[in-house]
Amino acid sequence: MSEFNTEDYVNGMDDVDKLANQEKVEQTDHTSPAEQVEETEKASEPSQENSQEQSQDASEDSLTPLGKAKAEAAEYLEALQRERAAFVNFRNRVSKEQDRYREHGVVDVLTALLPALDDIDRIRANSQMDDSFKAVAAKIDKTFEKFGVEKFGEAGEDFDPTHHEGILRKPDADASHETVDTVVEAGYKIGDRVIRAARVVVAVPQDNE
Repeated sequence: MSEFNTEDYVNGMDDVDKLANQEKVEQTDHTSPAEQVEETEKASEPSQENSQEQSQDASEDSLTPLGKAKAEAAEYLEALQRERAAFVNFRNRVSKEQDRYREHGVVDVLTALLPALDDIDRIRANSQMDDSFKAVAAKIDKTFEKFGVEKFGEAGEDFDPTHHEGILRKPDADASHETVDTVVEAGYKIGDRVIRAARVVVAVPQDNE
C-alpha cells in the first residue's frame, strides 16, 4: 500500500480550481454584447424605479403647507371650471329645446286659426269691417307678430315659388316677368320657415301663354 502524499493532493486541488476558473472565463467570453447590455439594464431597472419613487416622495414631502393648499385649490378650481362648462352647455341645450317647442306650439295655433285669419282678410279687403272688429283684428295681428309670425304676400311683387303658390295664371300684356296679380290667401312664416305659402294669381307675360 502506497503512502498518502499530502503535497500531491494539494497540487491536484489547485489544478481543479484552475480548471473551474477557466470554464467560468470561457462562459463569460461566449456571452454576446447584447446579452451583457440586457443583463446590465435589468439590474439597473429596479434601482431607477426606486430612485423615481424616492424623488416623487421627496417632492411631495418638500411641499410646504401653503404649497399643498395651493395645489388643492388649483385642483378644486379645475373641477369647478369643468362643472361650469357642463352647466353652460346644458343650459344652452335646454334653451334651444324650449325655443323649438315654443315654435311648434305657435305653428299649431297658427295652423288652426288660418281659416279665421283668411276670413278676417277677406272682410278687411271688402271694407266690411267696423271699428270694433278692426281693433280685434289688429290685436290678433300684433299677437302673432309678438311670437315671430310674419305675414307676407302683396300684389305686384315678383312671383317666388318658394313663398307663393300659384293657383291661377293670368296673361298680362304689360308684364315682363311673372308677378303676383292678386293675393287670394296670405302666406305666413316664422323666420325662414314658411308655414303656409301665399296663394296667389300669377300675372305672366302674354307671349308665354
